[in-house]
Amino acid sequence: MGRGRVQLKKIENKINRQVTFSKRRVGLLKKAYEISVLCDAEVALVVFSQKGKLFEYSTDSCMEKILERYERYSHAELQLLNNPQNPGNWHVECSRLKTRIEMLQKNHRHYMGEDLDSLSLKEIQNLEQQIDTAIKRVRTTKNQLMNEKLTELQKKEKTIQEQNKMLSKKIKEKEKETAMIEQAQLDQQNKDPNSSSFLLPHQLQNGENYEGEAHEMRGNELLLTLEPMYHYGLYAS
Repeated sequence: MGRGRVQLKKIENKINRQVTFSKRRVGLLKKAYEISVLCDAEVALVVFSQKGKLFEYSTDSCMEKILERYERYSHAELQLLNNPQNPGNWHVECSRLKTRIEMLQKNHRHYMGEDLDSLSLKEIQNLEQQIDTAIKRVRTTKNQLMNEKLTELQKKEKTIQEQNKMLSKKIKEKEKETAMIEQAQLDQQNKDPNSSSFLLPHQLQNGENYEGEAHEMRGNELLLTLEPMYHYGLYAS
């Protein structure tokens, strides 16, 4: 069966209330750590038990610095809301932004491994955890991009291989067709050695002889025609 919904009201049993407090406190501290690492946020958590025992968690900055920053921010916001046109409020806002910039520059130096002498052991450990988490995220993103690029290159390689296969097939078909044509021409020449291509000079010579003989025959016919005319004196001088 599923877990039943917990009714939000004070637990009357002291033992159950203490056990619930311990479990929820651990979960709350874990969530504060997770949001500080995942979202790169500055988190300050303060919890007092029923007996007044203090439980706290803070990110790379110490608790005092975060609380001081919170007080300055809250005071500046309150002044701006009450009198936004007052030049003094803009001075407070400028100071708040300047403090914010200094804090960011300091964190940047810490991430670069500079100015670490002023940090405590706990702050250095938190800084190390944040850097390790950032490196893991960078490596994960890098591996993802490399895998995507590799997949794209594999697809291109497959496409090029298919194109090469098609071109090779076309070249082989063309070579085969050319070889068949050449073989057919050779077979035709071997089968009919007295083809027109070989007899062309002989035919030209026979044609010239035939024209000469025809011209001579036409001359003889003309002489035979004119001879009776001379005989009867038609062409006498």
